[in-house]
Amino acid sequence: MKRLFINGRLFTSSEEQVYGEAMLVEDGRISWVGSGEEARRLMERLPDQTVGSAAAAPADSRPEVIDLGGRTVIPGFVDAHMHPMMLAEYSRQIACLPPKINSIRQLSQAIAQAAEEIHAAEAARAEDVCADNKDGAAEKSLPWIRGWGYDEGKYEEQRSPDRYDLDKGCADLPVFLVRSCEHIRCVNSKALEIAGITRDTPDPPGGSIDRDERGEPTGILRENARDLVLPFMPAETEEDLVDALTDLGDLLISQGIVAIADMGNLHAGGNYAYYAKAGEKGFRQRVTLYYMWDYFMDDPEFEITPDLMDGDRQFRIAGLKLIGDGSISGKTAWLRDPYRGTEERGMPVYSDASLEKAIAFAKKTGCQISVHAMGGQAIDRIVDRVYEEEDWTDGSVPCLRVEHVTEPSEEAMRKAGERGFAFVSQPIFEYCEIETYRANMEEERLRHFYPHRTELDRGIRLGFSTDAPATSWAVPSDPFSNLKSAVTRRAYDGSDIGQDERVSIETAVMLYTKNAAEICGFTGLGQLRPGYSADFAVLSEDIFSIDPDRIDQVQVEETYMGGRRVFRRGETSRP
Repeated sequence: MKRLFINGRLFTSSEEQVYGEAMLVEDGRISWVGSGEEARRLMERLPDQTVGSAAAAPADSRPEVIDLGGRTVIPGFVDAHMHPMMLAEYSRQIACLPPKINSIRQLSQAIAQAAEEIHAAEAARAEDVCADNKDGAAEKSLPWIRGWGYDEGKYEEQRSPDRYDLDKGCADLPVFLVRSCEHIRCVNSKALEIAGITRDTPDPPGGSIDRDERGEPTGILRENARDLVLPFMPAETEEDLVDALTDLGDLLISQGIVAIADMGNLHAGGNYAYYAKAGEKGFRQRVTLYYMWDYFMDDPEFEITPDLMDGDRQFRIAGLKLIGDGSISGKTAWLRDPYRGTEERGMPVYSDASLEKAIAFAKKTGCQISVHAMGGQAIDRIVDRVYEEEDWTDGSVPCLRVEHVTEPSEEAMRKAGERGFAFVSQPIFEYCEIETYRANMEEERLRHFYPHRTELDRGIRLGFSTDAPATSWAVPSDPFSNLKSAVTRRAYDGSDIGQDERVSIETAVMLYTKNAAEICGFTGLGQLRPGYSADFAVLSEDIFSIDPDRIDQVQVEETYMGGRRVFRRGETSRP
């Protein structure tokens, strides 16, 4: 099947030919990109029937002509760092975010409403069971109320909720909330009781249990302490998770996102099997997966075979993920200088032993290592260590990718640029979490965080992503707010977050497409150029000429994958 797309403004993300007006797609791949005049000459050379004549011609020589109507076209977005399984699960939970929830009081009310719905459903279920069973016996399981995305900086009270706030909403059912950064959990008293967490429970290595002045747990669990509750929570069925993931794929398609990197669970296990099943149900994105190393490093049976790392697969395994520190908002990122008004510098998370095991495994298999490192000490730690090694991959992907990279030192940037290490950053973080960033940092430091312009000048392989759902934004996977932040370097409230580190919109889109695809190991993706998959988004406005402050108002009107339209705004059914 051939399709000739004409009359568009094509941004290719290719440095060889940045813009075009037309492209020819054959069997799902781009075979030609050029100007409108070149397209007209091409059409003249094709058999007459291609342009409406009744003359006979071989079927495979007659492309369908699609007029783009002068609209702007970009390669499909590649979100190089997100947690899709979590995002899919969260779609069925309380969204603890503005504009719906703006205070702890409203959060307690939302929990109370969820509890009321659960109790009503449980009562109806009990009646059904009694009608079916003469003795009225029923299998008893305690439902959990779950929520995601809370951020104390956006609440009227300007503090984190605790167990007592959650108890006001519901005291007889366990409540489990995830902070926007994903590194902190808040639970109520019932959940602490079920998990057996008391004043005598010690802090686990690489984690901490917040305690009040009496030494009692407040319900806030940081870093590895969050794992203390997880074993007691009921797991969703595989079918539930696959359905939620498939539905998430539709949302991502509507945002022009054609490929993603799954950066691992914050609980044991891997996600490959879920994607395989979701693919059978219509999930279209290409996915590269990273396994959370803590859950596999002591498993002698764990392996990543070369066939699973093939960049042409829809679902591929890329490598290992380690957590090096925490978050700026949660004051657990491992910084060089203390947080504002404190002596705290955050904390390291992974052990030296686990890193050494990861490096040995990666060298043996040729896979990537990905490390979450926000603070300067965490960044230096991983860059310095891997700098000592020779590249263990085949060269098609960086052997090391560092995630988030809030405050890289000049030395870390020099070493990363020299060795071809990748930095994967999220402009959305400081943009939407400005309240807690400002509370935790001096204004001058904020303007030097996430130094994208400097990183590019130092030759860093930089890619953009969202880390969705680990940020305080109502639609965390939205690419356009992310782009706006990188281009304007102003937070959503207008605060200056570093004008010297702005990048152009062309550069920002390239980092979100071409660079992200290359860092993740996707072959033939991220550019509109011959030989590449015809995966692209048609935009509602020309993102390259509008006022940068309006970038977040741009929408995807159509998404194409393999040259076939898979989304059109206003249509709800899956093609």
